[in-house]
Amino acid sequence: MTSARETARAAHGKGEAVIGISKVPDARLDRLNVMYNPKKRVPATVEFTDLAAGGASGGAQGLVDVAAYKNADALVHVLRAFHDPAIPHASGSIDPARDAQAMEDELILADLGVAERRLERLEKDLKKSRTPELEREREVVTLCKAALEDGRPLRALDLKGEDLKRLRGFQFLSAKPLLIVINLDEADLSKGIDGAVDAAGLTPFLSRAGTAAAAVCAKIELEIAQLEAADAAAFLADLGLKESGLSRVIRASYDLLGYISFFTVGEDENRAWSIPRNTTAQLAAAEIHSDIARGFIRAEVVSYDHLMARGTMAACRDHGEVRLEGKEYVVQDGDIINFRFAT
Repeated sequence: MTSARETARAAHGKGEAVIGISKVPDARLDRLNVMYNPKKRVPATVEFTDLAAGGASGGAQGLVDVAAYKNADALVHVLRAFHDPAIPHASGSIDPARDAQAMEDELILADLGVAERRLERLEKDLKKSRTPELEREREVVTLCKAALEDGRPLRALDLKGEDLKRLRGFQFLSAKPLLIVINLDEADLSKGIDGAVDAAGLTPFLSRAGTAAAAVCAKIELEIAQLEAADAAAFLADLGLKESGLSRVIRASYDLLGYISFFTVGEDENRAWSIPRNTTAQLAAAEIHSDIARGFIRAEVVSYDHLMARGTMAACRDHGEVRLEGKEYVVQDGDIINFRFAT
């Protein structure tokens, strides 16, 4: 994305952390490039940090590096579902649901310690000064503690508004959105994501809020990575796949983070900008440059669908489909925007 804020983390294996920045596949940007033929094309990106986990013995203990995970905006847990006698599983058998729950239990356990310590501190603070803010915080943390003791991750709680903001301050790990990536045998890819989730015994797990899934076959992904783009596309077509597993994971991560894309277009550059859903036009302008947000006058907006249907920006104007929006306008996914601002 346009900054390194959006970090998804994968927990598996053992070794040093590896950081990778992946382009978000977006056919809309491709079509805009055909229309404008710009000198530069800049897609949205997602930054992944592959954090080495402990747990080499196969148990849950030591899976979570709490300090390293706290800065993540979302977590990605890669689960083994493929069978290969040459690569033994640390726990002795293939059981994705077991492995998913082991990680979840570690997140919950880490969060329970945070909640208990915070409640102890709150009780001391309330004895000194009994304020509505401290009392409400105690209520929220007590609610979190009860959920954690019941084995429920905090992402499953329906907290909103100020209560949700209070939760973010603690950087609870089980409150972070979670993407489950199922690493399948090649023969199982044809089942689709629903079939993969069901076969892995993850359907109840995926019913929780803030949890999503994607399926890949790492063996195929390795082969694709070694091919030229045209050969990779032909290879995927032979397998009956429209896109690579990596593309599915990137898009699923982007969606799970709650991001949408708006576009700026022209002969010099076509760019996809990443913003959280429900972002106002002025805040979207700040993603481009703080000066644009500071001097914001109006946003000239046309939807991607209208531009594709008309073929040119001029035709959209002729049909009244180019709108002038104020700073409080909520940007929609696929909006094409030209910001007017005073210097």
